Amino acid sequence: MAENDLKLRIKGMLISSLMLKSAPGEIGDDTRLFAPDGLALDSIDALELAVAIDKTFGVATPSAEVARSAFESVNTITAYVTAQMPST
Repeated sequence: MAENDLKLRIKGMLISSLMLKSAPGEIGDDTRLFAPDGLALDSIDALELAVAIDKTFGVATPSAEVARSAFESVNTITAYVTAQMPST
């Protein structure tokens, strides 16, 4: 899957899984997901995001430490999913 397509799919997943009131184009690739000046997601959102990534891409998040670094932005999620996605 092309990187831009994956980013768009991740943005769509964020919006639908977390019920965000945004369009995919309104979420920047480097927007900080958990920062007050970004999307201001919380710990419940992090759990829902981990579940959504597992269901959507078949990529599990083994620990909170991994999630903290992988879930910083759309770009970091893209890199994590690409590195962990099972080959088909």
